[in-house]
Amino acid sequence: MPVFDFNNSPEGSKDPVCTYNVFYSSESEASAEHPILVLDNSAGELKHHSTGVFINPIRRTAFEFAGADGTVSADILQIDARFVSLLKWLGENHINVRLSGAVREDGYAVYKIREIAFGGGVKLSAEDGFLQFMIERLLSSDAPSEEIPDEDEEETGDSMKLTSIQSITDFMNCAGRTLPDNIRLWARRNLAVARSHEVSAEERRHAQRALSIMMNIQWKGNYFEAIDPEEARRILDEELYGMERVKQRIIETIIQINRTHTLPAYGLLLIGPAGTGKSQIAYAVARILKLPWTTLDMSSINDPEQLTGSSRIYANAKPGIIMDAFSMAGESNLVFIINELDKAAAGKGNGNPADVLLTLLDNLGFTDNYIECMIPTVGVYPIATANDKDQISAPLMSRFAVIEIPDYTPEEKKVIFSKYALPKVLKRIGMRENECVLTPDGLDAVIDLHRDTSGIRDLEQAAEHIAANALYQIEVEHVDSVAFDAEMVRELLS
Repeated sequence: MPVFDFNNSPEGSKDPVCTYNVFYSSESEASAEHPILVLDNSAGELKHHSTGVFINPIRRTAFEFAGADGTVSADILQIDARFVSLLKWLGENHINVRLSGAVREDGYAVYKIREIAFGGGVKLSAEDGFLQFMIERLLSSDAPSEEIPDEDEEETGDSMKLTSIQSITDFMNCAGRTLPDNIRLWARRNLAVARSHEVSAEERRHAQRALSIMMNIQWKGNYFEAIDPEEARRILDEELYGMERVKQRIIETIIQINRTHTLPAYGLLLIGPAGTGKSQIAYAVARILKLPWTTLDMSSINDPEQLTGSSRIYANAKPGIIMDAFSMAGESNLVFIINELDKAAAGKGNGNPADVLLTLLDNLGFTDNYIECMIPTVGVYPIATANDKDQISAPLMSRFAVIEIPDYTPEEKKVIFSKYALPKVLKRIGMRENECVLTPDGLDAVIDLHRDTSGIRDLEQAAEHIAANALYQIEVEHVDSVAFDAEMVRELLS
């Protein structure tokens, strides 16, 4: 299939000749080694920057630019499959562009395309900003299927009379093939509704809103790059003290991802007393996986519709919280942190909101009532936290690998307070470690005062209180440092 097939080509001309080969790449950055396209530079006219337009001069797909002796036409030799539609669209609209590239033995390797204004050329949506947005999105996309369908054949089903929603239309024209098949089909149908005079203004508004949400999410595949287990262990040790069994389970997950390049079938359910660092574990995993993360607080949800969204038949319809999470993350691969899973209310007679999560956790896809499209969830890694596993339904429990986190022992709390909590507070408020110290009996007093509390939140608050008091004495009473003994600690914290 040629890149360009303009309807206004001179009558009687031959079919355009395809001069290029398509190559398939998932590189996230364009460079001379990984270009967007390669042009024929046998004439030696192409330099670092070249300005012109993509054209179809009757017979050949090419780039036309001003050379030393007049207009020069350079054949397109290679194109990254992700950019075929974008280059076709630039050519059909006669957009003036400046190419940045490098001269190689096999041709001129283009790694940057910018829109410029000259010669009365047509401007893109939002001018060059839209083109750069498109290039960035395409570079972030996985390579499309090697069997590229005939787009004209696909469009024959769109029979509704259309009007213009320019940016969404442009996006579909340029990047539609990088979307999952079901989302591409859904988007064309909703675009038809949004542009149609045959439906109500309310239906058009809902369709446009749904399109805006879906098109702003980067839909990625389920392939995950290998992760360095040593780096993962370093992050875990930096964030968490002890918890060897939890760390071991996370490292096992990393090894599994490295072998299969896919996420495990089951997420993690961390069960333990409040304040034991369950959420901190989840954030550490997101950091290790290098994925965006989003949180869902089940304690504040009392109706399943809050998760699944409301139908578009209502004027005030809106997507659910789960769909909002994808939208805020900006991509389909993310760590989904579900806080307080055991505190999900039974709802208003419509069922338990927690059970809505079952389809999300099964990685079979999630359907929002407002969006009305199956959302791929193969790139979602769920991590849930809970205090009481008896309050979680058996079907929900079966979707997780359960890890029970015991409370810290007094000796562990000593280490956490002296090696983690207090130094962290001192660093945050700009104090040196020798300005605020605890004697051994002072440390024992801190632990003794919090012997009946679970987790380490109270210890962190105690560290905050002690550091603040030391800073006050240094600034107001002009002492050099403060050493807290047992009596001072009890007087301050009791």
